[in-house]
Amino acid sequence: MAKQIDILSTKKLSEIQKQALREANFEVIDEDFIEIKQKDFDLKNINQNFIFTSQNAVQSVLNHPKWEDLKTKNVFCVGIKTKDLLTENGFNVVAYTGYAADLAEIISLIYNKESYTFFSGNLRKDILPNTLKENGIPFNEIEVYETKLNSKKITQKLDGILFFSPSGVESFLEKNKITNEICFCIGETTAEALENKNIKNIVIAEKPSVENVITEVVEYYKN
Repeated sequence: MAKQIDILSTKKLSEIQKQALREANFEVIDEDFIEIKQKDFDLKNINQNFIFTSQNAVQSVLNHPKWEDLKTKNVFCVGIKTKDLLTENGFNVVAYTGYAADLAEIISLIYNKESYTFFSGNLRKDILPNTLKENGIPFNEIEVYETKLNSKKITQKLDGILFFSPSGVESFLEKNKITNEICFCIGETTAEALENKNIKNIVIAEKPSVENVITEVVEYYKN
């Protein structure tokens, strides 16, 4: 790679993650384009099983003073990192998938006789609750965190942009335009947010994790 490649990550990366990019001759800017604010919530009316679709929801629940009482419940979740965080803290994860739509399908087909409490954020997608409703599966929802857009104007010319959520896409586009930059996405839902804005240069990570997005970036420019 002769020319230095300038890339922006729309969330702060760890030193190890940045190092992997720098070693491959990338100039890296990383900024948090969204802010997560944990909310106070009650643990009343808890059902037989829990659903988490993000690490942010897990973190918020772990900060509740009575979270230890919840470990007797089975958990269904989206994302390997979410699963790892739950398992490390003593929860039994029955099933996890890469996407909410797949989790909704598994619950509807196999675990439809149970009841659920969905710990969610304010910008969560409708697909999972809608599927549960359509299939008559009893559930309630407790909002445990808020996602706020935190847009920043980027003046530097970029070759690539890393996106990790639909809200990250929305936040970036508040103050910036995407023209010829390659957009590297953590998953299909994030890619859809770009496609809905008629943005075409999209590369989706093979598995939805930050590390896999970084791998895609390195592979893309190597080739």
